Amino acid sequence: MLTTPAYAAADANSPLAPHTIERRDPRAGEVLIDILYCGVCHSDIHQARDEWGGSIFPMVPGHEIVGRVAQVGEGVERFKPGNAVGVGCFVDSCRSCAQCEAGEEQYCTKGMVATYNGRERDTGAPTHGGYSTRITVKQEYVLRIPEALPLDRAAPLLCAGITTYSPLKHYGVKAGDRVAVVGLGGLGHMAVKLASALGAEVTVLSTSESKREAALQLGARDFAATRDPATFKQLANRFDFIVDTVSGEHDYNAYLSLLTVDGTMILLGIPEAPAPVAAGMLIMRRRKLVGSLIGGIRETQEMLDFCAEHGVASDIELIDIADINEAYERMIAGDVRYRFVIDMGSLKAEA
Repeated sequence: MLTTPAYAAADANSPLAPHTIERRDPRAGEVLIDILYCGVCHSDIHQARDEWGGSIFPMVPGHEIVGRVAQVGEGVERFKPGNAVGVGCFVDSCRSCAQCEAGEEQYCTKGMVATYNGRERDTGAPTHGGYSTRITVKQEYVLRIPEALPLDRAAPLLCAGITTYSPLKHYGVKAGDRVAVVGLGGLGHMAVKLASALGAEVTVLSTSESKREAALQLGARDFAATRDPATFKQLANRFDFIVDTVSGEHDYNAYLSLLTVDGTMILLGIPEAPAPVAAGMLIMRRRKLVGSLIGGIRETQEMLDFCAEHGVASDIELIDIADINEAYERMIAGDVRYRFVIDMGSLKAEA
């Protein structure tokens, strides 16, 4: 076993603090990774504070992991020491159900094993994430990071990137489609970049007029402030797709009214309270309201290659691990453009 420095939440009411975990030496088919960077997802906060229930403590969050292969176990053919690699939101699945066989492990019938706050399928031991200096993962769940991608800016692609790329591809967004992105945070800014790279005409819908310039710089062709009720009348029946990244409560019906006939609204955020949907909003224009969850390993690799080819990466603020609790508060306040990424070298220095 390998004694590994980490940062963990001792319980739902404690700030993250230095901690030590054990990582195993790689077994057959496994890869030991030295972690260089780890993105900070808003779900890290929800789980570290047990806001969704069922959290396992002590918890080491982090599922946007980028590093280099340190060692490989027997039979590993996909990777070798020194390779730049990534680990996303899950580290195992049953590999035998229809969803796993289709390359959509995130929908595994028996449940994917989360990178952290989960339990290993074979031992039942809690999983720990990327707020640590290394991790051991089965090779089937390790991604190759293309050379063209900056490693720090690639980290958020493993959650925010694939969460937005997967529905854009699955629902067939193509050049010339009119796509609205609701919200301009960690997910929203990636949706703008990826939809634009696919050739879509992107409009950002935000409650904050101050985000107009940033939206256009990211590749959006237009921006509309949704605090103005006139916006919904002006944009009625306009869009082929709406990518809704917002987790706060908002009126789905108002946004559905912006879809054209056969338009699709894709939910990525999960508000705390269920939102009512008027049947007429769907029926009268044959509109669709759908959801999407991250992406499988095959599609995540496709996304990384696509981003490398099109020069797409996350806009980040690089922080030291000691600043993680402050970063959480800033995320809650919306004070980040657009993703925090931890330099895990700062944890090694602290250790």
